[in-house]
Amino acid sequence: MAVTQDGPLLDDAAGRLIRPYTVSNGRTRPTAVLDLLSLVMATGTVPQTHLGPEHSVALGLCEGPTSVAEIAAHLKLPAVVTKVLLSDLVDCGAVTAHAPAFHDTPTDRHLLEAVLDGLRRQL
Repeated sequence: MAVTQDGPLLDDAAGRLIRPYTVSNGRTRPTAVLDLLSLVMATGTVPQTHLGPEHSVALGLCEGPTSVAEIAAHLKLPAVVTKVLLSDLVDCGAVTAHAPAFHDTPTDRHLLEAVLDGLRRQL
């Protein structure tokens, strides 16, 4: 059974070997307030608690300001599971999270069109 290099714990034929709820230890609610546009960035602090492999991969993705949505896409995990992982990293001081700043309104048409264009380029 070959393991792909696309992401952690994936199998060519079967897909993800570990279910998402296992990654978050069954937790479904993050302790930190995060939304998909929240920017997360590593602080350089080494976590003192044991973290799983997905935590380590997520921490590696946070070298620069990165959105929760981007991290979820790279991890190939649901957004809520990614939020739980990132909130663990926030709690231990390994990352900081900042809510997105909207200059006008969060439903600004130009912003939504830019997000849609970016999503289309990714597909």
